[in-house]
Amino acid sequence: MDKKLNELKSYLDYEFSSGCETGQDYKVFERKYINYLKLVCNVCGWEFVKANKNHYCFTAFIKNNQNNFVYVSISDVRWNKDWYYHVLIRTAEHSKDYRGGPNHYAALPTLQVGIDCLFQR
Repeated sequence: MDKKLNELKSYLDYEFSSGCETGQDYKVFERKYINYLKLVCNVCGWEFVKANKNHYCFTAFIKNNQNNFVYVSISDVRWNKDWYYHVLIRTAEHSKDYRGGPNHYAALPTLQVGIDCLFQR
């Protein structure tokens, strides 16, 4: 898991392409990021429900075995490093609940702990 995290960390100094169409560089990054989230889910016994891909950002839903949901969102990667340092997480009632509970944030290395804390609520 550390190898995948370090691979994402290497993007901290990367300047993503920009334009009216999503760049190939972001698509590769997004795939790696989602695969990392799936790995975290697998290790923790959670289910990666789905990802909603946007222009240069994405959202996702994760579910535990008690049918509790957590919503995950990264902001536009072109403007800041929030995708690493300030990942939005919050509880959700189901995989289409985009309003959910109060916003919480976690850095990518501590995202697993943050999600687990939300599941414990």
